[in-house]
Parts: sequence; structure tokens; C-alpha cells
Amino acid sequence: MQEKVGADGDTVKLLRECDSGIKMGVEAIDEVLGKVSDTNLGDMLKKSKYEHQVLSAEVEKELDVHNDDGKSPNPAIKGMSWLKTNAMYFVQPSDATVADLITDGCNMGVKSLSRYLNQYKSADRKSKNIAERLVNLELDLTEGVRAYL
Repeated sequence: MQEKVGADGDTVKLLRECDSGIKMGVEAIDEVLGKVSDTNLGDMLKKSKYEHQVLSAEVEKELDVHNDDGKSPNPAIKGMSWLKTNAMYFVQPSDATVADLITDGCNMGVKSLSRYLNQYKSADRKSKNIAERLVNLELDLTEGVRAYL
């Protein structure tokens, strides 16, 4: 597939990064859900996972409009995330550890998405809105799990 340039190219690139970030977020939540003992924390994570999946469907729809397949998370980053999650939880298995891991992941997501919003300034309003909503999902989850740190 030929790389698109200009506003359409920035739109696709931003949507791809949202796609990758959402997939990474859902996988991270899945990784820790079985480790959670507090019902409220588990419910919060399930709700966030659902909200990510709803946004994922919207991203996929927009990518389809642009005839693009999206982007999977980098396998090396996924592997490092899995290793960190399991190592930290092995050392200290607790809801506080889960909250710590989720907070780190959300902070990385917010940082990356903010960078992409600045980098792909020509992206259309719809894709920017999706990215901003994803940032807000991450910020909300970070705030929610703070009580468990």
C-alpha cells in the first residue's frame, strides 16, 4: 500500500496510533484482570476495557474509510510490558501493584498520544477527537486506580 501524504496521511497515521494504543491498553487490562482481588477495581478495569473496545470499533470504521488495516502494537513493547507486569506482580502480588502497572501504562499512552496529536497536526477533526477521547479514557482510569496505589 502506498503511503498517503498531507492531511489524509496524517489522519491515517493518527488513527493507526490510536488503534495500536487501544489494543495495547485492552491487552494490559486483560493481563491484570485475573490478578485483581477488589471487586470495585475489577469493575473499573472492565468498564475501561469496554470503553476502549467501543472506541476501537470507531477507529476501525474510520480506518476502513481510508482503506487502511490499522496497526498492531510493537511486539517488543508488548513483550516488555508482559515481562514487567508479571515480574512486578510476582514480587508483590496486590491490587496496589495492579494499580501501579495500570497507572504506568496509562501515563505512557497519554504521553504517546499527545506526541502524535502534535506530530500529525493535519489530521482531520474526527481522528483528533478520537485521540483526545482516548487520552481522556486513560486519564480517567489513572485517576480511578489512584485510590489503590
